[in-house]
Amino acid sequence: MPRKSTRLTFAVLATGAGVFSMLQSLIAPALPTVQHALHTSQSTATWVMTAYLLSASVFTPILGRVGDLVGRKRTLVAVLVTVTAGCLLAALAPTIGVLIVARVVQGIGGALFPLSFGIIRDEFAAAEVSPAISNLSAVIAAGGGVGIVAAGPIVTALDYRWLFWLPVGVVALTTLIALRYVPESPGRAEGRVNWLGAVLLSGWLVALLLPLSQATRWGWGSARVVALFAAAVVLFALWLLAEARSRSPLIDLRVMRLPAVWTTNTAALLFGAGMYAIWSFLPAFVQTPRSAGYGFGASVTTAGLLMLPMLVAMFCSGVLSGRLEPVLGAKKLLVAGAALGAVACAFLALWHDRPWQAAFAAGVFGLGIGLAYASMANLIVGSVPAAQTGAATGMNANIRTIGGSIGAAVTSVLVTGRLQPSGLPYASGYTHAFALLALLCLGAALAALLVPVQRARRVTGTPRAGAPAGTAAAPAPAVRG
Repeated sequence: MPRKSTRLTFAVLATGAGVFSMLQSLIAPALPTVQHALHTSQSTATWVMTAYLLSASVFTPILGRVGDLVGRKRTLVAVLVTVTAGCLLAALAPTIGVLIVARVVQGIGGALFPLSFGIIRDEFAAAEVSPAISNLSAVIAAGGGVGIVAAGPIVTALDYRWLFWLPVGVVALTTLIALRYVPESPGRAEGRVNWLGAVLLSGWLVALLLPLSQATRWGWGSARVVALFAAAVVLFALWLLAEARSRSPLIDLRVMRLPAVWTTNTAALLFGAGMYAIWSFLPAFVQTPRSAGYGFGASVTTAGLLMLPMLVAMFCSGVLSGRLEPVLGAKKLLVAGAALGAVACAFLALWHDRPWQAAFAAGVFGLGIGLAYASMANLIVGSVPAAQTGAATGMNANIRTIGGSIGAAVTSVLVTGRLQPSGLPYASGYTHAFALLALLCLGAALAALLVPVQRARRVTGTPRAGAPAGTAAAPAPAVRG
């Protein structure tokens, strides 16, 4: 039974995770303003986003595992303090280099997602876990939408530095409340952090994500891109070998092979590709001048308003999924969410001549995001031993980010592969991109259909990470399909 107010605990977790999610997208619409204010180039300014992505990808699974081992509350508070410091440094940054470093520090906050899911599993009554995870997932999903919508008005009314000043106060207060009221984990995994595994994991993630995010500028066939992809393959193989041989692996590969886990992660990879690409390219599409033969010439603020239906829809469907999951099961909700994403992208590929069409498609995609986020989290949490909650949910978030990087990179190739004499993309580039994203989301729905209706209650074989020799893995809750 819960030991303290679960409402206050949830409020703390939702605030921290929501602010981090907002920071992911809040700066993107303001990059041209940052570039001008700090007197830097466009290619350098993009590192404000790239540094954040790489940092979050590295620290999310590692600190998720640290929380499993040393205590989730202790790790949560440390991460919140770090995010506060990162926001403060960004608000004061005198140069683009300092701002990039600040974004690396902020990226550590990616660990808030797995830590929050683990605390919910620890502290909430069994009947409250699934709805709480769904509600938190709705907040996380909506946070990204809030960033897109709010960036324009904040920059216009105040200054781009207020994109960081505002989170400083919110996260600092959240940290104090968490320190006082969030209870510490009642149980912890045994073992230690596999630092070799952590270094290798960091290595292959950076080697994979860096060329994906920079390939359009460096060139897909450039020596840097090819070398980094080759390094990613080698480091990934070494990581698998190190994890398989470790008595206390960072990511328990047996857990990753569970049918409910690998199918959910596959859906996360494909859906993430569609979701991040829509977040990046739909605002760019509506801001394209009408002289290009398409687009609406929208301002940053107007583009954010056209994305508002997505924000509202993803939050409502995320909250609603908590009520539907006990009836329909997380599998059906994930299938429905991915299918809605496919419908939205297909609609955009066929009809994108009017602002209402873009807003309508954004709303439909938002419904899909809310359902998919909540159901993926519930499927992972319900399929793994409690001692692996942080690492497993952290890896799921990472896989979604990897998919997003792949989707954004491929979409960028399609959109910018052929340019008009004015330097703007042709309409056909966006049409082909939206069609591809529809196929990716459809693939996510098909992967979700492979999620088993109900998994076995016990992971058999060798002991799980951190378990004493000779013990079997702890039973995990059954997963409703």
